[in-house]
Amino acid sequence: MTQPKIALVTGASRGFGRSMAAHLTDSGVSVIGTYHRARDEADALAARVTGSGGRLTFLHLDAARTEDFPAFVDGVARVLRGWGTDRFDHLINNAGIGAFTPYAETSQEQFDELVAVNLKAPYFLTQQLLPLLADGGSVLNLSTALTRAVVPGGSAYAATKGALEVLTRYQAVELAERGIRVNTLRGGATDSDFGDGIMHTEAVRDVSAHSIALGRIGTPDDLGAAVPSILSAAFGWANGSSIELSGGQSL
Repeated sequence: MTQPKIALVTGASRGFGRSMAAHLTDSGVSVIGTYHRARDEADALAARVTGSGGRLTFLHLDAARTEDFPAFVDGVARVLRGWGTDRFDHLINNAGIGAFTPYAETSQEQFDELVAVNLKAPYFLTQQLLPLLADGGSVLNLSTALTRAVVPGGSAYAATKGALEVLTRYQAVELAERGIRVNTLRGGATDSDFGDGIMHTEAVRDVSAHSIALGRIGTPDDLGAAVPSILSAAFGWANGSSIELSGGQSL
């Protein structure tokens, strides 16, 4: 019997990550997800997936604490052994934070936290997971349409994601010898609690919707539903690419 593909999705208990994990398991991919604080949401999703015959397990991860990464990698290895393998196929660096503050008022503490979670974490977590990532596998780094379309207040957040897009291209070249392809997925304005719930503000929702060609803000499923295809052989020639799913935001 062929071993199912396995994906590791960071930040899989809520938002985009939760939707990605659900759609991947629905497509037959086994998922190792991470949660930080949302343990109840993680447990509920795992119970729903396993109750439907899928395979999803969660591990705790604080993406800001790189010193915890070796123990986390050991935990991933234990899960894989329990599933009868020593490799996983896809890494989705989804865990991230947002902060929307005018440039002139952004503090060094805010900036450092954004860099730690949105850039340093995927840089070094991917590095430490490489021995467990299968040759011919893939890495998908989550970015934002704000790396090309400017929204006042998003300078620090967008800068960290812009750096992640540059990192993606370097990873795509340096990991190619193992057949590992690395791409960026850019999301647009989405109905979620990301960035301290900024998208729950009616004025922000209205302005965002008017900037999107399709006339509405997105949902987590607008990204999550596409991920199984992006990780599949159908996108096998995409490497170092930025794939944007934003409904045509700020065109």
